[in-house]
Formats: sequence, structure tokens, C-alpha cells
Amino acid sequence: MNAAWLRRIVGTLCAWALLAAGLARAADGNADDEALWRALRDGGQLVLMRHASAPGVGDPPGFRIDDCATQRNLSEQGRREATEAGERFHRHGVTRADIYSSLWCRCLETARLLGLGPVTPLPALNSFFENDKREAEQTAQLRALISAHPAQRNLVLVTHQVNITALTGVFPESGEMLVLRPRGGKLQLLGRIRAGR
Repeated sequence: MNAAWLRRIVGTLCAWALLAAGLARAADGNADDEALWRALRDGGQLVLMRHASAPGVGDPPGFRIDDCATQRNLSEQGRREATEAGERFHRHGVTRADIYSSLWCRCLETARLLGLGPVTPLPALNSFFENDKREAEQTAQLRALISAHPAQRNLVLVTHQVNITALTGVFPESGEMLVLRPRGGKLQLLGRIRAGR
């Protein structure tokens, strides 16, 4: 057996092993996703969603909450992400939820594009990116809302990275959803659904 032939066999076996490992990971990911959707179909879960893609960081100088033209808004990609997230909910049999959103236009638009029902603007979901003194109070308000929410219905909160990180310690990507189970004042992270998956 010559060395070139042996290298070819070892290379092929390595390639097959990597492919098998990748398929196993993909299968596990699909299984995990299905478990999340099953939990959402059962109801009583919390979905924390970071608004979909909106280029930039923070908001421009002169930003006004009542004027979308002064804000950083969803890009076309962001609108596609939000619409696809809503389609994913519907495809998995989750067609309604109680939805609350930050008053920022990029959050409201994300929430509406989900198509899961009326969207209620909620100041406790507003970004405190430029005023972290509001973090403790707003996080406490969200915990109270989550605790008081009817146990049989899903609750979707569309907000900003800083708000989600303050509540969970997780740093989500744009358009990412954290699925959590509220139990006894604590939030159990069931999994994450990223935009485009």
C-alpha cells in the first residue's frame, strides 16, 4: 500500500466522520427546535425577542420616540427576518400570543410583522441603552408582568438587547428569540431560535 493511497483513504474517512458529526449536530438542533415549538404549542411560555436587523448602534442625535424618521429602523433584511419569524410561528402551529413591544419603531414593526395578534406598546420594554439608571426599575416591571401573565397563554416581548440581557444574562443577536418557561418567579431558558433558522 503506497503512502498517497493511504493518505487518500484517511482523508476520505475523516471527511465522512466530519459529515456524520455535522449531520448529528443538525439533527440535534432540529430536535431541540421541535421541542421548543412543542412547548410553545402547549402554551404558557415566554418569548423574549430582540428586534430584527436595524443597521447601526443606539439612535441618532435628536432621536424622538414619536417620530420613526428620527430613529434607527428595520432594514429590508430586518423586515424579512420579522416576517419569516412570524411564518415560523404559524408553520409550527402557534398562531396567537399576547404581544408587547418597546415603543421604538424597530420593535413595534418587528412585533406587528409576526402576525400573532394585536401589539401592546409597553414602556417597560423601552431601551435603556443610553440611560442605565432605568435598568433596575424596568426589569422589575417586566418580572411583575411575566409573573402576572395567565399561565396557559404564550407571552411574546419584543425589545432590545440590553433589556433581554438584564433579564436573562443572555446577549441575543438581532431577530433572535429566547424561549423561556416562567416558574415560581424564575425563568428557565428552554432554548434559542436565531433569525433565519
